[in-house]
Amino acid sequence: MPRNDEVLGIVEQMLGASRMKVSCKDNKVRICRIPGKIKRRIWIKEGDVVIVKPWTVQGGEKGDIVWRYTRPQVDRLVSQGVI
Repeated sequence: MPRNDEVLGIVEQMLGASRMKVSCKDNKVRICRIPGKIKRRIWIKEGDVVIVKPWTVQGGEKGDIVWRYTRPQVDRLVSQGVI
């Protein structure tokens, strides 16, 4: 689950160079990057549900992806009413 400064989002579009457009739950669209430690471990594609940590500077426009939910985890979030 997202912590205090993190938000849920859905990947809308792949932009290249480890960046993507993410529609966040707080009604903002952010350009997010995938940090190197996550980029080597998981594969993110359009339509995935992710946790975004907004930057301290330009937090309304940019952020980092810190987690990608798997399909069973997304189903559980939908059944709980989080998404």
